[in-house]
Amino acid sequence: MIEDAEASGELERGQTVVELTSGNTGTGLAIVFGLKGYPFMAVMSKGNSMERARMMRALGAEVVLVGQLPDSKVGEVSGGDLELVEKEARRIVSERGAFRADQFRRRGNFRAHYLYTGPEFIRQSGGEIDAFCDFVGTGGSFAGCAAAFKDHNPAIKCFIVEPEGAAVLAGEEAVYPNHRIQGGGYAMADLSMIKQEHIDGYLQISDDEATEVTRRLAREEGIFAGFSSGANVAAALRLLGSTCKGKTITVIMCDSGLKYLSTDLWN
Repeated sequence: MIEDAEASGELERGQTVVELTSGNTGTGLAIVFGLKGYPFMAVMSKGNSMERARMMRALGAEVVLVGQLPDSKVGEVSGGDLELVEKEARRIVSERGAFRADQFRRRGNFRAHYLYTGPEFIRQSGGEIDAFCDFVGTGGSFAGCAAAFKDHNPAIKCFIVEPEGAAVLAGEEAVYPNHRIQGGGYAMADLSMIKQEHIDGYLQISDDEATEVTRRLAREEGIFAGFSSGANVAAALRLLGSTCKGKTITVIMCDSGLKYLSTDLWN
């Protein structure tokens, strides 16, 4: 996203960059801007785990924490909470004449996964992939990987993973916006990077399923990850027990479990 903006001249050397984040993209941007010498402001909900903000600050970012709606809880970020973060991000961009990284809309998000993540999966698996399931935040990783997989082999099935009770992309009403799987399920149904023809199905994972599988990953596999990684593996396990029995499914481990030590994930 940043290299595209530099090449087009949209991002000027030394210009302040602002982005709404739940932590993952913000951490990546903080690393990139630290290397490139841009001031970076990460705007995040107070509902996200505190380790995320601490990590971005350690990497040199200025972090702006936005309060939640009255009925929201720490550790649960609803679509309404995200709207407050979006409003604050827009205010800062206008006030400072900043560049908006805008991970939900910039095609560089899609292209990074289409050009790199998807082909890495294909290369490391020898091309032997039967299915892919991915918890959707911006939709960039799903859209880019799914496009790469379909180019490689149209028979690869690609599934969108959403929180149970907030499966808006699957066409359901969001009845549980305060789910605990941070980083997605925000009821932002207009994710322009995702092509409908690349979606082979939708899977909904509950908080309890995501939590249990995340804990099993740590205990049984030595993979110390977060809620969304657990949701991805829970979805894969469900497929392996039904339509994809005996097949190979790819998933992304979205972030480290270190970002969740302040939550009840590891109680």
